[in-house]
Amino acid sequence: MQRLLDQAGIAVTKENRQDVDRLIHELVAVQYKNCPTTWKEVKQWIAEDEAGFVARLKEGWAKHAR
Repeated sequence: MQRLLDQAGIAVTKENRQDVDRLIHELVAVQYKNCPTTWKEVKQWIAEDEAGFVARLKEGWAKHAR
C-alpha cells in the first residue's frame, strides 16, 4: 500500500494517517472503521485497476488538501 500512496504523492504522517484512512474508506464506499471490508474492496480494486485506484487516491487527496 505504501508504494501506491507514494505514487499518488501522499506522504503519510502521524498527523494525517487518520485522514488518509478515511479517504481510502470513502473511495471504496465502505463505512469508516469497517476495516476488513474496506481492505477486501481495496485489494479487489487494485487487482482490477491499480492505476485507476492510484489516480483516485491522488485526486481525493488533492481535494482534501484544499
